[in-house]
Amino acid sequence: MTRPTLSAAALGSALAAALSAAALPALADTSDKRIALSNNYAGNSWRQAMLTSWETVTKPAVEAGIVAAADAFTTGENSATEQAAQIQNLILEGYDAIVLNAASPTAINGAVKEACDAGIIVVSFDGIVTEPCAWRIAVDFREMGRVQVEYLAGRLPEGGNLLEIRGLAGVFVDDEISAGIHAGVEQFPQFKIVGSVHGDWAQDVAQRAVAGILPSLPEIAGVVTQGGDGYGAAQAFAAAGRPMPIIVMGNRQDELQWWKEQKDANGYETMSVSIAPGVSTLAFWVAQQILDGREVPKDLVVPFLTITQDTLEANLETTPVGGVANVEYTLEDAVAVIEGAN
Repeated sequence: MTRPTLSAAALGSALAAALSAAALPALADTSDKRIALSNNYAGNSWRQAMLTSWETVTKPAVEAGIVAAADAFTTGENSATEQAAQIQNLILEGYDAIVLNAASPTAINGAVKEACDAGIIVVSFDGIVTEPCAWRIAVDFREMGRVQVEYLAGRLPEGGNLLEIRGLAGVFVDDEISAGIHAGVEQFPQFKIVGSVHGDWAQDVAQRAVAGILPSLPEIAGVVTQGGDGYGAAQAFAAAGRPMPIIVMGNRQDELQWWKEQKDANGYETMSVSIAPGVSTLAFWVAQQILDGREVPKDLVVPFLTITQDTLEANLETTPVGGVANVEYTLEDAVAVIEGAN
């Protein structure tokens, strides 16, 4: 659930309290430091929520004088070449840290290395990079895929046919979640993936893709997904007059609303799982702490956000229309994640 936004004054007090509680010395002054967000894609509700969370948390931090700037930049499409050029521009503009959601784990490593060589801190999250000089914040995306099949095994012990809806082709997150789903099918061989489409983490794209493949598929027992695709899949099945399978959702408000309506009407039951868009705010605080001189491990892992049949209503109530169930991180949260990794 999203935390309430603090005023600049309240945030300043909260920061001081968090630093005191965590026994963190103020190793350096970051009030003159400038942090940039480099984002490779904004074409779905998760990315929009991620950008909103960034603004919600960083604007008060700038107003409170914690950092001098926290500007967000998004490329026009999921292009590693374009994002590499964007990073090079941020180097020229003299940012002290770049928080990065990457188009590719490897294709922009050259630009990331250039930033590091220029003395710039690079913190990648969600779409992480493999360049050793950068920091990485991610969930275990493979496990996020595997647990979907494990859940279906509990619901459908006899197994059945699965439709896989993948994300944005060529992106690290898509590959990892898909690998986890396939590992789940190996673990629970009563299931068989009989079709796979790319939904680009967007409901409209997923709906068209599922509608296009459904006529060629046998009866589907379950749909394994990546987020931003569950509602579109449900619409496609309904339009085709096909029996509604168990569709794993991805924490989007329209998915949760549809699930609630079906639950009330006929007891429909599923689960929902995704990385919280607010992970961008954790990356911001991690970058701020590194700029402040704190030793931070290069790899940080955060849990994914799971919604169950019992927690559906509570999460739907706090998820804005068109948005995504979310957690926004505080400095204290970042300190806890850092300490947990040491």
